[in-house]
Amino acid sequence: MRLTPLTAICGTASCPQVYVTDRDTIVVQGALLDAEALGVPTATGEVLVEIPGELFRSAAATTFDGRA
Repeated sequence: MRLTPLTAICGTASCPQVYVTDRDTIVVQGALLDAEALGVPTATGEVLVEIPGELFRSAAATTFDGRA
């Protein structure tokens, strides 16, 4: 799988980011949440991550070829 950065809210690779893959899927980098403690059932291999609302809005406004 190849990841292409779609948007980030900082200039480093160690902050929340959204990527588009060569498989036409989205990968989100964010803080891992405890799904069980939050009462959210998840399937094997799934996790919950938290990202800033600003990052989500930026990703939603950006096309998959990286243009706003």
